[in-house]
Order: sequence, then C-alpha cells, then structure tokens
Amino acid sequence: MDKTVYFDNAATTFPKPEEVYIFMDKFYREYGVNVGRGQHKLAFTASNLIAETRILLQDLFHCPNKKVVFTHTATEALNIILQGLPIGDNYNIYLSPFEHNAVTRVINYLQSIYKLNIHTLMVDKTTFTYDLEKIKYQFTENKPNIVVVSHASNVCGVVAPIDDICVLSKAYDAINIIDMSQTAGLIDTDLSSDAFDFAVFAGHKTLYGPLGIAGFTCSGAVKPAPLLYGGTGVDSANQNLPETIPERYEVASPNIIAISGLNAALKWIDKVSIKSIFEKEKKNHKRLLEVLRNFDNIKIVSPTNEDTAIGVVSCVFDGYSSDSIGQILTEHDIAVRTGLHCAPSAHQFLGTFPSGTVRFSVSYFNDDSDFEKLQEVLEYIEDNA
Repeated sequence: MDKTVYFDNAATTFPKPEEVYIFMDKFYREYGVNVGRGQHKLAFTASNLIAETRILLQDLFHCPNKKVVFTHTATEALNIILQGLPIGDNYNIYLSPFEHNAVTRVINYLQSIYKLNIHTLMVDKTTFTYDLEKIKYQFTENKPNIVVVSHASNVCGVVAPIDDICVLSKAYDAINIIDMSQTAGLIDTDLSSDAFDFAVFAGHKTLYGPLGIAGFTCSGAVKPAPLLYGGTGVDSANQNLPETIPERYEVASPNIIAISGLNAALKWIDKVSIKSIFEKEKKNHKRLLEVLRNFDNIKIVSPTNEDTAIGVVSCVFDGYSSDSIGQILTEHDIAVRTGLHCAPSAHQFLGTFPSGTVRFSVSYFNDDSDFEKLQEVLEYIEDNA
C-alpha cells in the first residue's frame, strides 16, 4: 500500500509518536481495569496513572494551581462548561469569529432558552489581527459576561492574543473560556493566571495522544452545574454528585486506555520539548506556504505570515470546488480536509461560506517527501485544469 501523505492534522494528528502506540498496548494488557472502583493493585496502578497524567498536564500548562478534568472529547468539555454556567437573560457573550460548532451550536441552544446578546470580537479581515483597541471599546459599550476564544482557528490557523483579551474582559468579571484544541502541546501557554477560568484541550490533536481523551483546566472559582449524573467511584451513598473537582464532572468509567496514551504523549512532548515541536511545525508550515505560493490557481485564505498562525492553511482552487480537489488529492494518496470544517462562522468571516475551502494542516511528523509529493500533484492539477 502506498504511503498516504497526511495533511489533515487539524482533525487529528497522525501518526502518533511510537511511544504512544507501545505504551497503550502494554498498559491496557497489564492494567486495563476500571479505575476507582476496586481496592486491588491493578486498580491502584491505573488510578496512579490518571493522577500522574493530571500532573503532567499541570506542568505542561504551568498551572499547578488549577484542577484538571478529563472528558472524552473537547466538545463534551465545552458543553459541560457552557451549559453549566449561570446564564441569564441579556447576558453579553463574546465569541471570536473562528469558533467551532462545539461552541456555536451550544450558544445557539442556549439562545432558545435565554435572551442572549451575542457579540463577535473584532478582527481585521485583511491582516487577521485581533483589534485590541476595538475589543476594549466593545467591552466598554457592552460589559462582557462570558468570553469564548479559540486559541487558534481550525480553519485558517490564526492565533488569538488570549492573554490580552482575557485581561481586558476579566476587568469586567467576565468568565473566560479558551479552546486550546489546536494549540495545547504546541504553543507554550501559561494557564496559571486567574484570567483564564477554563481552558479546553483535545488529547488527540497537538498533544499527540489518542482519540477518546480530552478535558479542561479550571480554578474552581466558577463551578458549572453538572451536565451528566451517575457513578463517580466516591461517596456512592450520596445521591448528589460530589462538590469536589474533578469528581463532580468525571461521571462513569474513565477511558483508561486513552489516558494511558495521553500519558505517553505528554512524556514524549517533555522529552522532545514543546519548543522543538513548535519550531518543527513552524518549519513545516513555512514549507507548505512555499509550495502553495508556487501556483497561480491557488488562493490562500489564511494568514500568509507564518508568525501569526499555526500550520493550518485554507485555500480555494480556481475552477474547482473544494470537494473536487479533495477527491483528486485522495486519488493521489494525499489526505486533506474540505468543506466547512465544522466552523461555518469562520468561513463567513473569510468569505468562503458556503462552499468552504481545502484545508492543509501540518504536524511535527511531516517531512520533505510529503511536500515534494504535494508539489507534484498540484502541478498535475494545474496542468489538467
């Protein structure tokens, strides 16, 4: 079977570090039991792995003062937070223009219950720069109650200045939620500040872990109402959920095999260093842009300055729909993502709604042969247009 050149890393990074595959198989064979539901040594070992993984995340995010809650997906984490917050009529909720449906569909649902005022943070459509002066004015005109910001867009890669935005909004006692699905483990981020109430991570993306494990960090100062109810393995006689975090939000059996994979991935990140991973992706991002810029029939609709974005690039091709290009690339063993990428609001901002774009996204593991193959296939598309 021919090698697939993989440029769909914004969906999930692939491949994973070899250590992840090896440790998941070994751990599940030897300790794949239910955590917190038994007094035997196997359960204790599994419980210790989960505790260690929380500490590894606290270390990665420089936030020993924050709690780490595990969920199965980042979408689940965002639902727990957004649906559990104390929200009322006339709340001012600010979103970036680049939010995923994991945020916007929840907000849409909440709008069916409350009379909410939804505002979009100001971003320059030419430079993709967040306009902090205009955002400051927005907050002055309409005091923010909740602010949700994708640290980096899954459509065009633009990185938000989350420190600046959250400091501005926290002056109004806003609840700040950062979606780090595309940046956790890639951009070295200090989450210890009280300005960050919640930060969501996806284990299977830039953390290089498996599918099935995600979560969020929180201080506990804001405590959302639970979304799910059930067994937690502690205080079982009490029909109310525990007040303690993370137990309050970790209902049912944890996904121990996925957590073991995340554990191995975090140790790999520590070994390689987040700085080296970031620099390698920057190098691959620059190489990707160089290839795409060789073709007049390709319009890049992402920041062309790789210093303002991560390695996620959206394009449109003259004379082709995004799905048609995706099919041609698939026939040549190149994996990309086409369409709206579960983020229609981002495409409305970019002017690519409803047709969408062809999205290329790189990772630490892309190499020169990947870009050479892409160059070759793009030449084929140009010659046969």
